[in-house]
Amino acid sequence: MFKTVLFPIDQSREAREAADVVTNVVQKYGSRLVLLSVVEESPADAPSADPMVSSEVVAKLLENAQSLFSGQGIQAEILEREGKPAFTICDVADDIGADLIIMGCRGLGLTEEGAGDSVTTRVINLSPCPVLIVP
Repeated sequence: MFKTVLFPIDQSREAREAADVVTNVVQKYGSRLVLLSVVEESPADAPSADPMVSSEVVAKLLENAQSLFSGQGIQAEILEREGKPAFTICDVADDIGADLIIMGCRGLGLTEEGAGDSVTTRVINLSPCPVLIVP
């Protein structure tokens, strides 16, 4: 049913909590797992890159996630992309033929004021496949 699962990750607690759901789904369906981290493009006039999202930090995050899943007997592919997170997640889902996107939710978008800022809401609206949100 879910041959390919895309799991966009960041350093949030919600992403870590969603990993259990990802493990269960991937093991149940024998899915291919693709881990994605998106580094948001910084404007050209920005003073300097945020050290929290440097390529080294993102690479380490992806390696740690890959190791976590490996410990559960799951082989995971890793991808790092640069761009606007929601658009990039949906583009990658389309490119890899994802059957499901699983992502954590930080709670933004639950109010009218936060709806426009929520990556989760944008992914739900733009995704080429079903999206499972883990609260």
